[in-house]
Amino acid sequence: MDKWSQISSTYRGQWIALEDDEQTVIASGKDLESTLAASAVKGRRDPIVFRVPDEIVDFVGYENSTQTS
Repeated sequence: MDKWSQISSTYRGQWIALEDDEQTVIASGKDLESTLAASAVKGRRDPIVFRVPDEIVDFVGYENSTQTS
């Protein structure tokens, strides 16, 4: 299992704060504010933040919502 698969299954529906390598989780939480606060306690005041989706849905293709008929 790759790192992002592990992150997706472990932190589903949560906000995560990441190191600059975009794979190491510093902190997580149910909302952005608590995640940033937990990251700051660990000395990281400007982490990369991401909300892991509640559900992982496969998508193949391209949709352009700006096209008109």
